[in-house]
Amino acid sequence: MNNKKKIFNLLFYIIGIVVLTELDQITKALAEAKLLGKPDFKIIGDAFVFSYLRNSGAAWGMLSGRINLFLVFTVIVMLIVTYVIINLPATRKYMPLLITCTLLVSGAVGNFIDRVRFGYVRDFIYFKLINFPVFNVADIAFSNTATSWSKLSRSVKKEPIFPAPNINIFIVLFFLSIKKTISDS
Repeated sequence: MNNKKKIFNLLFYIIGIVVLTELDQITKALAEAKLLGKPDFKIIGDAFVFSYLRNSGAAWGMLSGRINLFLVFTVIVMLIVTYVIINLPATRKYMPLLITCTLLVSGAVGNFIDRVRFGYVRDFIYFKLINFPVFNVADIAFSNTATSWSKLSRSVKKEPIFPAPNINIFIVLFFLSIKKTISDS
């Protein structure tokens, strides 16, 4: 019975990533086809618009041009999260963590595909009223991860959020590789 639940968790994770990544890629393709070289498409006056932008960095263009850093970071995050999912207890209690990890990786994969294919990320959703960075569906998945992670971390009582005992080694290796990538650039 437990193996069936573990298989369900893994299938949920994989199918969730595929579906959300596909949604992200379709919306980016539509945005590029309909918005590239055109004025903003107003959704709610000047407050909320669709505005096509090619972003070679992160939010507000931070780390612009550091594509190798983003690619390495994404692969490492995907490996760590997949390791966590494989070792996640197959109980209802861990379903919120499974969903959060699925959102995280789907957001990372969506933008990873853009960086590999184009050298930039296609963004198009813009809260102009507050000058929030232009974003996309992958960013929404990623942002929901941050919110979920915050809620999960407050709900965990004396239990590690990562059930796998050796996850700390992956986290240390991750930060060491980021440091090396930054110093090599």
